[in-house]
Amino acid sequence: MLPPEDLYELTDEAPEIVRTGRDDVVRPVLVHAMDGFVDAGNAGTLAAQHLLIERNAREVVRFDADQLMDYRSRRPRMTFRTDRFTDVAAHEIVVYALTDAEGRLFYLLSGPEPDLQWERFSAAVRQLVEHLGVRLVVGIHAIPWAAPHTRPVGLTPHASDRELISGRPRWLGELEVPGHAGALLELRLGQAGHPTVGFTAHVPHYLSTAEYPPAAVALLEALADTAGLALPTTRLRDAGVVVLEQIDAQVQTSPETLEAVRGLERSYDAAADGRALAGPGLLAPTLPDDEMPGGDELAAELQEYLRSVDDEKT
Repeated sequence: MLPPEDLYELTDEAPEIVRTGRDDVVRPVLVHAMDGFVDAGNAGTLAAQHLLIERNAREVVRFDADQLMDYRSRRPRMTFRTDRFTDVAAHEIVVYALTDAEGRLFYLLSGPEPDLQWERFSAAVRQLVEHLGVRLVVGIHAIPWAAPHTRPVGLTPHASDRELISGRPRWLGELEVPGHAGALLELRLGQAGHPTVGFTAHVPHYLSTAEYPPAAVALLEALADTAGLALPTTRLRDAGVVVLEQIDAQVQTSPETLEAVRGLERSYDAAADGRALAGPGLLAPTLPDDEMPGGDELAAELQEYLRSVDDEKT
């Protein structure tokens, strides 16, 4: 492996860490929310963008995207004006320093998921974790789920140490999933002895390609609870109220759509009535195939409606 430290540069000095009245060090948390893998409802990205706007972020580390990105796979957008190219929206993978509402320092790693050199990238992040004195690493993203928008957003927790997610319900047993850089980061840091936690929000599958603020709120609340941070959610929560009102309005106009959502409610409630929440490793029960709502049709109807609402606003 090539030297991991050649993948990044420290662009600013790390802020001093907060100390308690007993002069005990309160070590910071590192949050990672990279896009490129599944992020249903744009939930992880929404949460990260919200933190960057609300908490006065300051860049402290920048990764060399040229070494990590496949530009032909994810071509950056370029601006062409009349007879020349004038700008490029370059890929950026950055670690920011932020503080919560009570002045506690934490870090946020955001940007596109690397296409290349995952092991070296993980080793580089491990170096940063040790250099910055990070006590806990938390990843956030979201997946499509057979759940209705009328129920609270569920979360699948995962961690290097089960004690870190004690008391949280387990929705899944053993299964193989496509690998992604955030998951490998969680695995490698855990193997190196650094505590890691991840939260995967469950976004209604028929809304997975639209922005879904309630899932971003659920991720931030789980992050705040696990990491002991005071994080703002008011603007995201207000945006979620508007989105849910728009969805409800559309659902009420179509008996078929309304019945599809009610079918999802029955399936979700069956999973949440104690059987799936009684212990780890249990799969949520599902309805028979002939009773499952038509997700594709429901998604098409609702997304077309939400697009029309956005068009009216503009």
